[in-house]
Amino acid sequence: MSALAEAILFMRDFNPLVYSLFVFVFGACIGSFLNVVIYRVPVGRSVVFPGSHCACGEAVRWYDNIPVLSWLFLRGRARCCGCTISVRYPFVEAFTGLLFVAVWWRFDPLAATVFSLYVSGLVALSFIDFDTMEIPDRFTIGGFLIGVGLSMAVPSLHLTDPSGVYAADALLGFFTALQGAFIGSGLILWVALVAEVVLRKEAMGFGDVKLMGAIGAFCGWEGAVFSLFGGAILGTAFIIPLAVRKFFQGEDLLPKRGAARGRGEGEEDGAGEGEKEGWRIPFGPSLAGGSLVYLLWLQEPFDAYVHAFAQLLADF
Repeated sequence: MSALAEAILFMRDFNPLVYSLFVFVFGACIGSFLNVVIYRVPVGRSVVFPGSHCACGEAVRWYDNIPVLSWLFLRGRARCCGCTISVRYPFVEAFTGLLFVAVWWRFDPLAATVFSLYVSGLVALSFIDFDTMEIPDRFTIGGFLIGVGLSMAVPSLHLTDPSGVYAADALLGFFTALQGAFIGSGLILWVALVAEVVLRKEAMGFGDVKLMGAIGAFCGWEGAVFSLFGGAILGTAFIIPLAVRKFFQGEDLLPKRGAARGRGEGEEDGAGEGEKEGWRIPFGPSLAGGSLVYLLWLQEPFDAYVHAFAQLLADF
């Protein structure tokens, strides 16, 4: 273990509160940058230039750009023009900060550095998917490539009992990441194909398939499997309150048949005139949520369960 890693662990043990606060502030600063990514990437703008500015065009001063605190001090309104600042900005900052605290308590410093990058990508792509119903390839394909590369550079991401021979461990980490990516993306691809046949419409976008490849590269095939089924549970937990609200508002819960036919001629959204398109609920945030639950809390018990189950099948 490097001297820097030992110093970080010493600070964590010596003063856990200061350690957690430091990690939270760092994560919140990353969350502030993610707000820029979430807004600019879908419209093809640089995330570096120009600097942060208000909707009125005025540059945001540094003291009005402090994560979470500036929004509270300004009471959710811009200093320059008084326009409302969405509560989502401090939420993303605080949520990212909390995730960083969980990651840096869960893993050793080297693995925590890698998984901090991973959870940052999950936060960004989740909110982009909420806004646009699309996940940019830089998060999915890019996440897959980065996950495979980092699995080689840091074999301990996947190996619980490394051999100590770096070349052998790196190669095993590489193949473990590939296995996770292919199993994860292949599993959700078959689910999507079967659902499309049953529902007679596209059940999920191909971006979700690519996202599962990135999740598998970082979390292995066990994490990909958990993310799919855990994500389905999280998605259901989100849909049920929405369905109840629509029911009491007197809205239709199911789309008309014409909405399930895909894009029609002259119809950009695929629904004929007077027909309803039906619900469009992004699945990417649910997959990301399932991945976070696995990574931060349920990795060891779930892995032990699936391996014991696989061994039982093999013996049978």
